[in-house]
Amino acid sequence: MTVRTADGRALRILNIIDEYTRQCLATLVNQRIASEDVIDYLFNLFIFRGMPEHIRSDNGLEFTARVIRRWLNRLGVKTLFIEQGSPWENGYIESFNGKLRDELLNSKTFYTLIEAKILIEQWRREYNQIPLHSSLNYQPPAPETKIPATLTQETVSFMEAHQFILEP
Repeated sequence: MTVRTADGRALRILNIIDEYTRQCLATLVNQRIASEDVIDYLFNLFIFRGMPEHIRSDNGLEFTARVIRRWLNRLGVKTLFIEQGSPWENGYIESFNGKLRDELLNSKTFYTLIEAKILIEQWRREYNQIPLHSSLNYQPPAPETKIPATLTQETVSFMEAHQFILEP
C-alpha cells in the first residue's frame, strides 16, 4: 500500500496477515521498503510464531526480490504469488488493506513518517484486539491478554517503598 504525507511524500506500507487467524502480525511503514527490511520482519515472526508452510503475496518488489525468494527457499517456505490484477486470490490482505484505508488512511493526514508509524501501529493493535469478526465467531483475531506477574517479597517491598499502588 501507499499513502502520502501532507507534503506529498509517498510512504509504503507492508502488512503481514495470518490467513488462519486473520491477525495482522506486522505492519512495516517506511519511505522505501528494502528486501533486508522484509527479511528482518519475517525472521522475527518466524522465531516467535514458527515457520509457515507458505507465504502468499502479490507480485510487489518486496516479495519478488531474488534475495527474499532465495532466503525463503533455503528455509523451506513456499512462495505463492497471486496473479497480477487478481486481488480476490489474496482476499484476507485485501480486506485488511481496505479496512485500514477506510478507517484510518482516508481520514488522517500524516505530517511525518514517525507519526504514520505510530498511528498505523496503534490502529493495527486495535484491529487485532477490539473488533469482532463474523468469520471468527464474533471474536477479535488476537484478544488482549494479561499475564499475572508473580511478585516476590523483595518486589513488593520495593514498590511499597517507592509508593507504587498495589491492587489485589
